[in-house]
Amino acid sequence: MELEELCRRAKETKQEVGILSTSRKNQVLCTVADKLWEKRQYIIEQNHIDMENGRKNSMPEGLLDRLLLTEDRIGAMGEGLREVAALEDPIGEVLSMKKRPNGLMIGQKRVPLGVIGIIYESRPNVTSDAFGLCFKTGNVVILRGGKDSIYSNEAIVKVIRKALKECGVAETAISLIEDTSHETAAEFMKMNRYVDVLIPRGGAGLIRTVVENSTIPVIETGTGNCHIFVDESADFDMACDIIFNAKTQRIGVCNACESLLVHKNILDSFIPLIEKRLAEKQVEIRGDESILKASVKDANVIPATEEDWGREYLDYKISAKSVDSIDEAIAHINHYNTGHSEAIITKDYTNAERFLNEVDAAAVYVNASTRFTDGFEFGFGAEIGISTQKLHARGPMGLLALTSSKYIIYGNGQIR
Repeated sequence: MELEELCRRAKETKQEVGILSTSRKNQVLCTVADKLWEKRQYIIEQNHIDMENGRKNSMPEGLLDRLLLTEDRIGAMGEGLREVAALEDPIGEVLSMKKRPNGLMIGQKRVPLGVIGIIYESRPNVTSDAFGLCFKTGNVVILRGGKDSIYSNEAIVKVIRKALKECGVAETAISLIEDTSHETAAEFMKMNRYVDVLIPRGGAGLIRTVVENSTIPVIETGTGNCHIFVDESADFDMACDIIFNAKTQRIGVCNACESLLVHKNILDSFIPLIEKRLAEKQVEIRGDESILKASVKDANVIPATEEDWGREYLDYKISAKSVDSIDEAIAHINHYNTGHSEAIITKDYTNAERFLNEVDAAAVYVNASTRFTDGFEFGFGAEIGISTQKLHARGPMGLLALTSSKYIIYGNGQIR
């Protein structure tokens, strides 16, 4: 199908989807969840083609992990849809209602955004998550995934559309752009006559391209150069557990820890401990001169370069830098971070509060892993992405981030 025709049909569908009742939307979401599980072997078979192609093309391990679909992950996709169905429907909520001196009652009502376009890379679970959140909020979604996940995405969308048809809802509530060429992506970015908002999910290059070239309003979801600062009062066992989790649980995700800051007063006692812990996963540490000096013999540590302080590795690598104070830690983070998630490990209440107040990021943690920056963990159900910008939405984007509002006015004959 021609891209413009696909977008036109999506726009024609948004009125139908936008007025669906909450119970109807929830019924569809649960049906889709059942169908995904029922067709899991078909989806896994198609995903296997993408995985084989990824290996042939020497895709990095972190990206292969993002691409992989298993029964557990498909089950989680379905569970995510059921969780979204169980959430309160924000559409139709009246946000305020005030009476003006002339008798007019003026209020605000929450409404869908309309047609949402999403451009994303090797994350086929995004296909299901995006549909669930958009559909619950009465939005139509157009997806453009990467070529690395095209077979997986086609399979998931095929299953979703079959479920929509069985439920008597227009299949065009979800569409997939099957042409993964850069030319078609660039053309999609210009479809502002049909698409109300565009959300990129992926690496820095993709996000920059969309922001710079789209004529559709963009909600920017950023990359994650996430820091953990180990203050001099930190509990070392807690710090090691948190850093190990944040760095190694899943390396290919944007909320993984990529940068470590350690107070100079604890270098000699803490660095050997974290080196030993990270060695369990063969994590390479790229440290400054002070980190190298505090390292034990034969540790997996190499000298860092200036480039390392701002890098999102998505790999078993982490930068490590010594800082003289919390002031230096905050300044370093605000200079090099991507506005995603930052954490401090400390027993000092004053330093914890300063970190929370002064670090500029969408999510700021005290004594917890950055891996919690996630729609599920925040109680939003699935997420559409993690916004690192400050307009409209910031942080994990759940249902409310996919809504707008309109003014509703009740009168009894007033004229001006």
